[in-house]
Amino acid sequence: MSKKNLKKGRPPGLHHGRTTQLSVQNLAAAVGTITHSEDLDMQTISNRGRKSGLRIAFVACLVALLVIASSPRSVLSDETMPGKPQRGPIALTGATVHPVSSSPIENATLLFDQGKIVALGRDIALPEGTEVIKLEGKHVYPGLFESHTQLGLTEIASLRASVDQAEVGRINPNVQAAMALNPDSALLPVTRANGVLLALSAPTGGLISGQAAVIQLDGWTSEDLTLDPRAAMVVNWPTPTIGESRRGRNTGADVAPTPTDPLAELREWLDQARRYSQARSANPEGQPVDLRLQALVPVVKKEIPILAAADSLPQIESAVAFAAQEDVRLIILGGYAAADCASLLVRHQIPVVITAVHRVPRNRSDAYDASYTLPARLHAAGVSFCISGSGRSETWNSRNLPYHAATAVAFGLDAEQAIRAITLSPAEIFGVSDRVGSLAVGKDATFFIADGNPLEIPTQIELAFIQGRRLDLTSKHTRLRDKYLEKYKD
Repeated sequence: MSKKNLKKGRPPGLHHGRTTQLSVQNLAAAVGTITHSEDLDMQTISNRGRKSGLRIAFVACLVALLVIASSPRSVLSDETMPGKPQRGPIALTGATVHPVSSSPIENATLLFDQGKIVALGRDIALPEGTEVIKLEGKHVYPGLFESHTQLGLTEIASLRASVDQAEVGRINPNVQAAMALNPDSALLPVTRANGVLLALSAPTGGLISGQAAVIQLDGWTSEDLTLDPRAAMVVNWPTPTIGESRRGRNTGADVAPTPTDPLAELREWLDQARRYSQARSANPEGQPVDLRLQALVPVVKKEIPILAAADSLPQIESAVAFAAQEDVRLIILGGYAAADCASLLVRHQIPVVITAVHRVPRNRSDAYDASYTLPARLHAAGVSFCISGSGRSETWNSRNLPYHAATAVAFGLDAEQAIRAITLSPAEIFGVSDRVGSLAVGKDATFFIADGNPLEIPTQIELAFIQGRRLDLTSKHTRLRDKYLEKYKD
């Protein structure tokens, strides 16, 4: 290392704010440069005293810097630039627009400005200076919404330093996925390249995992990505024990919670949150802040729902009964057996997030296509639902969301309902349908242009916008494709 670089505080491999992956040989060379002139051994170091000690400390700091420089956050970050803010009105003309909330409009014009849809229909007068994009033969759809992921929280599952989806402990209602999002994740460009522009990013682990956030897959910072930081409180629903009724409590009218009651702990936390809220309202200065109870207050006030991970019939029935008893909002996540208690879900207006159509039967007695037909069965029974692919992958294959919906169509679900299940329905379930999920005046200009039906694998996404920002649809996948096309070009 040169003295010039040392004076500038610029260790090897770090140049003008850019990081490079450093090998063991680079590290050895860097340390060797510092110690070469004196050829230190352990005995010499011990005799040199304080001066050599400072030198060792410097080498240790250098090693730490090199570890940071080669950390997953820097090495695994994606090179794709976020979209630039919209500078003027843009009109898409000649395409078939699929608003989802209404029938498709052929040969339509969609005008948007400052990130919002301004007009939609035929024969629309365009303001002066409008950029016109002619799209004859193309199709415009609202951004697809993946309703359960760990996007932004997990990069490579086998690399612990890149996994930030779970907090230590069982009770973590104060944990916010929005605070941990990695806007440089290489998975975001890969996912949005297939039209998935929105997602629910949810923590996991413990009994109460924390707060899930609705995110849009483009932005410079975690704040840019976040559409709603508190969309739901994630709870991993316990399986009812033997002797407990499917209605959420032990048999008996007024049986107090016992240590064997799997819901006793959750019920006690909600009770504490109610008392805490009352104490804070009565005496804000006298009641100390408790972050976990503070995070649960919106749940007991029905401002945000509980997202209960529940697949079996006892779990689902227990969750619905608990929500009715505690007077809280509920969303079922998983819902494999939801069709078996459809009337219960309809009566209590409980929506279901189906975690993957592409999954095998859970029980030996189930039909081979039980998962494939679940969306059609829920729709026929009048249950509100949306489709996710998270049962197959919470991150790296979130791009395959439309093909889960396509399989549901092959097994009885109406095609328009399938599109709704991955656009408007999740937006409604998670409370952001006033901004995204469909194409209507006043909503965010978050949509994509395709050459066909997005449920069909050959369809290509040609353009995409998030809040009016035109996206770069290149990703690690396209760069690898281009690299090897170049290799075999000749």
